[in-house]
Amino acid sequence: MADKGGHPGAPGRAPEAGGCDRVRNVALVGHSGAGKTTLVEALLAAAGTVQRAGRVEDGTTVSDFDEVEVRQQRSVNLALAPLQYGDIKVNLIDTPGYADFTGDLRAGLRAADAALFVISAVDGVDGLTRMLWEECAAVQMPRAVVITKIDQQRGDFDDVVLNCQDAFGEGVLPLYFPAAGEQGLSGLVGLLTRRCLDYSTGERVECDPDPRYLDQIAEQRASLIEGIIQESEDETLMDRYLSGEEIDVKALIEDLETAVARGSFYPVLATSVPHGDHPGPVIGMREVLELMAQAFPSPLEHGIPPVTPVKGGPPRELGCDPDGPLVAEVVKTTSDPYVGRISLVRVFSGTLRPDTVVHVSGHGMADRGHEDHDVDERVGALTSPLGKTQRTVSSCGAGDICAVAKLARAETGDTLSDPSAPALMAPWSMPDPLLPVAIRAHSKADEDKLSQALARLVAEDPTLRLENNPETRQLVLWCMGEAHADVLIDRLRARYGVEVERIDLRVPLRETFGGTAKGLGRHVKQSGGHGQYGICHIDVEPLPSGGGFEFVDKIVGGVVPRQFIPSVEKGVRQQMGRGVSAGYPLVDIKVTLHDGKAHSVDSSDMAFQAAGALALKDAAGAVPILLLEPVDEVAVLIADEYVGAVMSDLTSRRGRVLGSEAVPGGRTMIKAEVPQLEIIRYAIDLRSMSQGTGTFNRGFLRYEPLPSHLAEKVAAGSRDG
Repeated sequence: MADKGGHPGAPGRAPEAGGCDRVRNVALVGHSGAGKTTLVEALLAAAGTVQRAGRVEDGTTVSDFDEVEVRQQRSVNLALAPLQYGDIKVNLIDTPGYADFTGDLRAGLRAADAALFVISAVDGVDGLTRMLWEECAAVQMPRAVVITKIDQQRGDFDDVVLNCQDAFGEGVLPLYFPAAGEQGLSGLVGLLTRRCLDYSTGERVECDPDPRYLDQIAEQRASLIEGIIQESEDETLMDRYLSGEEIDVKALIEDLETAVARGSFYPVLATSVPHGDHPGPVIGMREVLELMAQAFPSPLEHGIPPVTPVKGGPPRELGCDPDGPLVAEVVKTTSDPYVGRISLVRVFSGTLRPDTVVHVSGHGMADRGHEDHDVDERVGALTSPLGKTQRTVSSCGAGDICAVAKLARAETGDTLSDPSAPALMAPWSMPDPLLPVAIRAHSKADEDKLSQALARLVAEDPTLRLENNPETRQLVLWCMGEAHADVLIDRLRARYGVEVERIDLRVPLRETFGGTAKGLGRHVKQSGGHGQYGICHIDVEPLPSGGGFEFVDKIVGGVVPRQFIPSVEKGVRQQMGRGVSAGYPLVDIKVTLHDGKAHSVDSSDMAFQAAGALALKDAAGAVPILLLEPVDEVAVLIADEYVGAVMSDLTSRRGRVLGSEAVPGGRTMIKAEVPQLEIIRYAIDLRSMSQGTGTFNRGFLRYEPLPSHLAEKVAAGSRDG
């Protein structure tokens, strides 16, 4: 029977971990379209977890069950797909391959103990995959490479292997290569065993390789053995091999598995899944399962991120022990209008059980809308997710991953721990969202529901930052890119029933005086009864950039009573906040009050506040009012081949390039000063220029005069808005 996600297979019982050493947590990493989700389906089918593999084109895969994923035919969420292979439980973590969803990808890497890099034989290695490899290398995460689509006409396995070796360096070597039969691709040739694995009948059958492959086997096998021996702990092995001794295959495999688990050797495997115009056999799944079960490290071998007490202090020494103190981390949070909040949790120490109280702690994300919080909550049911299907489990021990229901305050990245010893795990790095998207509710009914819906999205997604800009009076979603923004708006509509509209983003400009001017403020109303009377004369002069505001009292003879002089200043400040030309705050001026008149009965605080505001507006009519635009300090990290294009582009945005410096890994850091008006969509444009490899950060620097040819256009747009 199909589950609610429409998958044609039967999920059956959830696989159970027989201990920390019997768990493998594996993140599938690779560019969009490489075939990660299809590979997950084939692995689930090969392990017997589902009866039949679903198809991305049909919207029937386990991983892509979200409405957006089905419609767009690409992964936008992290998804867990556990399977059992022998006595090993493998938690496959399918991650998005599009750069906009890097947050879920990094969350998947945090939950994993090894990474399976999925590379298309058609497309090869892209820039984003190179960057991810470097990230994994920085934390010494064990890796392997799976080359997919080897059956396609444009697929070239040997060429992509060379591409991987060029991109990822030494230690990237194939364990198999594709073998062709009379009807096309038929199986694989194992280099260590020198045996052909024939899949043409639908089952794996071992046989002798075709004689035409013998030279290729000899050449590639020698390279593979040398690569394995270089990582061997047996220092005599290389001398024995070079002297002509035949090394036992079993010993080589043991050394290979040790090197892979240690993260110093990166085997390459080949796979093929029939689809569309390519109806051939499923190839290579058993080899991938064997590699994950036998060579990838267990949680016992990978270690635990630093853990400190919530109140501070030295890190706690913890191991992957089911009987140890509870420390777990919320890898992903999702909210469902009907089910409520569901948290995907990786348990690092201790055992998580239903209906127990845990301490939920989240810190360090206040700038993105995640308030620091420390609360005790009762755990609901524990489940093992397979797509939309949630299969109940009795407990989740150290090293394993499960889903927890109804933790009302838990957000992505939070730590769950024992209430008697609250702990906090060091957070994983999250990229800054740099694409601002202004939105507004479509109707009053949508406006009433919008704040709660946005709060739920922020709790789910650490790469989303919510800003309610008091100056521009706009609600701004800071996103990773256009696709990220589209998914968020789609979720507001489909999941929470909130319709929003995208509107033009307003940049918070400033106004200042372009010269010295005099102003008269006259607020006189005497129509019977108690009137209002306040008159003041001021001089206004501009201050240097960043000068702020100065108010000087030069009243002589008490023409403005002392108690009303602060009222004049207050009125001037209020008018500065409202602006005098295009509605932007007025800055960097000096106001001198030198004359005025008062009435013994009708003068009041309010009258002189009004007079001060009128005086400033009067002075503004006598001189040009300059618009000031915010300028950001921008640092762009880019591959060397794109330096010229990026520098030219920054200059075209009225930017000033300050310099550049070389960064290890063939990259360059470019520093520049660029007006905010010119970099609203820079996150998208830089990605396009650099094929997804460029990153940047920005920070406010100062305000500068907006060029006159742009000032009137911007001012007119502000008045219209």
